[in-house]
Amino acid sequence: MSKSASTRERRRQETEHRIALCALRLTDEHGLDGFTMEDLADAAEVSRRTLFNYFPSKLDAVLGSPPEIPPSVMATFHAGGPHGHLIDDLGVLVRVVLDGKDITRDQMALGRQVITGEPRLIMAAHARFEEITAEFVDVILAREGQDFGADRARLLIRLLVALFDGCLPGSEHEPERSLADLYDDSLRAARELLA
Repeated sequence: MSKSASTRERRRQETEHRIALCALRLTDEHGLDGFTMEDLADAAEVSRRTLFNYFPSKLDAVLGSPPEIPPSVMATFHAGGPHGHLIDDLGVLVRVVLDGKDITRDQMALGRQVITGEPRLIMAAHARFEEITAEFVDVILAREGQDFGADRARLLIRLLVALFDGCLPGSEHEPERSLADLYDDSLRAARELLA
């Protein structure tokens, strides 16, 4: 990637992050129906057109963008790597997602508070989770084969998400550690417990 392309991508991510954070704050302060897309554009210091280029609705802005995994990382995963063990390799994908998102613990706590406080957001977050789960079930089955089973793949994804969810409260006690490192610890502990 050229320097100008990487600078452009970094700016795009910063703008996207700023819009999503403003959407969370506005929802926390006023409720989902207490502000308009124009208010959001003003708060994020972008034009209305730019706002809609990033997010088609307030719900989408509050939830933020779904996680993105670089194609090269996905290609390595599809080929059976980087470690050759499904759980370890899914852990690498989670680490890439966590390292790629510029979200602080306070922002994660705010997101959780806002989503759990609005029934429509809970439903939208659940629908998004189901879509992402379905995509990852397909990814796992493409790598492991259909005999692995969609139900097993779905259970595995839910277990990995539960591990992430479980390490969030611990992050308050170890603020100097990254979420990715805390997740790795949770994954190791779960493997020991379930071995």
